[in-house]
Amino acid sequence: MKALVLERKGELQIRELTLPTSVGLKDVRIAIHTVGVCGSDVHYYTHGRIGDFVVEQPLVLGHEGSGIVVEVGAGVEELRVGDRVCMEPGIPDLSSRASKLGIYNVDPAVSFWATPPVHGILAPEVVHPAAFTYRLPDNVSFAEGAMVEPFAVGMQAAARARITPGDTAVVIGAGTIGIMIALAALAGGCSNVIITDVSTEKLAIAGRYQGVVPVNVREEDLEARVQATVGRWGVDVVFEASGNAQAFGDVFKVVRPGGAIVLVGLPPSEVAFDVSKAIAKEVRIETVFRYANVFDRALALIASGKVDLRPLVTETYAFDDAVAAFVRAAEGRPADVKLQIVIGDTGGA
Repeated sequence: MKALVLERKGELQIRELTLPTSVGLKDVRIAIHTVGVCGSDVHYYTHGRIGDFVVEQPLVLGHEGSGIVVEVGAGVEELRVGDRVCMEPGIPDLSSRASKLGIYNVDPAVSFWATPPVHGILAPEVVHPAAFTYRLPDNVSFAEGAMVEPFAVGMQAAARARITPGDTAVVIGAGTIGIMIALAALAGGCSNVIITDVSTEKLAIAGRYQGVVPVNVREEDLEARVQATVGRWGVDVVFEASGNAQAFGDVFKVVRPGGAIVLVGLPPSEVAFDVSKAIAKEVRIETVFRYANVFDRALALIASGKVDLRPLVTETYAFDDAVAAFVRAAEGRPADVKLQIVIGDTGGA
């Protein structure tokens, strides 16, 4: 089948590639409709690696997807041919200790789409476990279905923060994941969320949502804005979603004593971290790696209308133009949030 293949760093092409097609007892075959372009996909394209994961052979990209079930395994009961679905891209070893503890996202044996050497889904079809495939409600489009995956990261961050209704928060970084975190925090009970960035365009997009207060830290002091908004006590939660080393200097200035700092953004290298300030405020520090046990909840929030991700889709490309979509994503245009690629017409929205 034809797929978007990363041949090596900086080289993408659409070409024929043999991919797994055997449907197991508990698997479903899915005709892919929409795939989002994620920052990790772009990083593999531009750098050829993320940490210890190195592109050493041709790799199909894409892990944020939706589609329609075209075949079900003999042991699948909850899904039917014709169901519109989204897919959780990580497949853990369900017998592992991590899975038994409910933290399958950190299972060392997890197989995750578009993470070398595992192929992604920028191809016409994929075979996937039914247990990690979710039926889309009628009011959720394929485009929204492909946004469940990045929103699940925001949900994981909100869950790790242990938000109490009425809490206040700061999100550092107004990229796709930062905005997802802000929306998840509001849905989880935060009364307002201050989101920071240096991009006027991205802050304008984030600021369209009720309850999100955009702050451009090039023009305004974050600590002063927090004090003006919630008082000198500080916010209950700070989410670091930028991965920028400079941002770590602000987190302890704005978090309240006994508050929480949730680390989501991945810095490209080691960062300085003031342990003394963390101890002095007895701050609880949480980290986020992908997500676990939140995919269905993320989908339910979207279906309920409480979270509207549609304004975040900047542009949609046809599969034949997928390389152009990646070239654009690599440019990092300030007004772009989420680019998506439509692979085939499987019917429906």
